[in-house]
Amino acid sequence: MEAKALQPTVIEKRKKLALPHSYTLIFIIIIAVALLTWIIPSGQFDRKEVTVDGSPRTVIVPGTFHTISKVGENGDLRQGLSGILSAPMAGVINAADVVAFVLIVGGAFGIILQTGAIDRGLIALARRMKNKGILVIPISMIIFSLGGSTFGMSEETIPLYAIFISLMFVLKFDSITAILILFLGTQIGYVGSTLNPFSVLIAQGVSGVEGNPQLWLRFIEWIVFTGVSIAFTMWYANRVRKDPRKSVVYKNDKENRERFIKADSGKDIAFSGRDKLILSGFVVALGLIVWGILSKGWYMTEIGAVFVGLGLYSGLVAKMNQKELAENFVKGCGEFVYAAVIIGLSRGILVLAENGMIIDTILNSLANMMEGLPKFAFTTIMLIAHNVITFFVPSSSGEAALTMPVMAPLAELVGINREAAVTAYQFGNGLTNLISPTGGVLLAGLAIARISFGQWIKLIMKLFPILWVISAVFAAISAYVGM
Repeated sequence: MEAKALQPTVIEKRKKLALPHSYTLIFIIIIAVALLTWIIPSGQFDRKEVTVDGSPRTVIVPGTFHTISKVGENGDLRQGLSGILSAPMAGVINAADVVAFVLIVGGAFGIILQTGAIDRGLIALARRMKNKGILVIPISMIIFSLGGSTFGMSEETIPLYAIFISLMFVLKFDSITAILILFLGTQIGYVGSTLNPFSVLIAQGVSGVEGNPQLWLRFIEWIVFTGVSIAFTMWYANRVRKDPRKSVVYKNDKENRERFIKADSGKDIAFSGRDKLILSGFVVALGLIVWGILSKGWYMTEIGAVFVGLGLYSGLVAKMNQKELAENFVKGCGEFVYAAVIIGLSRGILVLAENGMIIDTILNSLANMMEGLPKFAFTTIMLIAHNVITFFVPSSSGEAALTMPVMAPLAELVGINREAAVTAYQFGNGLTNLISPTGGVLLAGLAIARISFGQWIKLIMKLFPILWVISAVFAAISAYVGM
């Protein structure tokens, strides 16, 4: 009896293992990378300018790697306390365009959300869909995955997080389901890239592969990856709708619902003509952005301008005066500050690794390790190598320019077609960005939803091993089917 009486006390004292706050985690990684600059020899490949699809690119020259003294004409490459403390500031400066984009879009959304039109529109949509709300998941994820696979959609989804989080709450799901739809949707498109100019096409151009010879295989890969991701998201969303306590963000969402759903969905809320005008403007703005991205090459500056215009339009339709417009804009910026800062902090990790000149050393070591391996082992190790490199270079285009001049010739030396090297690269980069704390878009989405990185890892690691095994199999198939 005494043992039983003591048992609840013992259970109450048990502490759950939890990752630190996202800012803390990034700072820990900054310290770890700084230490690596003392341990890993500094080195560098020679570089040259090439033209890929009409755009200039700086790529490394294979066989030119040479070590560099830690202390010499390049200064002291060992990153100490000064480097650690300055990394956050250097990272924010380095990522200034993305940080500014997030803040400007956040301010515009502050105006749009304050009108209440989106809340009332989502509630009206949920009532109309009734029990068919689950269909939002596959339809949306197919669209976003296509965007990631064909034209590299990624940062463009940041303005949509607030909308999808609100929609998921109205449909009785949780906030992390919105992250799965938007981030997993676009990122799985990167994993299964078909025509992505920032991933596959750059890697093929740098590698000397012409005509996308395995496009048929890439379409199969995209279908499989997207299908598995949709199935996982629908399984999780259904599970949460049946029992909200099974949500990994159950406690967070109690507060989140108040932030994202201001209207009382239990009352008979009128969806007014003014609301329809605002939402129509929103749809037109999204259409304009898609057109601009596809036909005019728009990026963050142009997209930000569209959202500023949309915010002003929404405020005027809602009859806000100039003071209300300004205050709501500032309030919106405040809601997105957490996301903007975390993007800059994560970029500080890359700044430290570059200043310590250890990225080329890691790349050279991995390339040497893979020589002489059989095809399946080679593509698998290459996949792992890109998993590692992506942690330091999350940018798909940046990693392609850095690694493919070495990886593609190395693959050819061991009797593997260069397209298999491209495939291993796209899988490694896309998959690592699903779980890496150095990826700005993931951290921005989590920050907007007030979800910790640990909560995301707890969920996505149920899917990640499945995707990784599928990737290893497809990379091997790419090596065996030839060009």
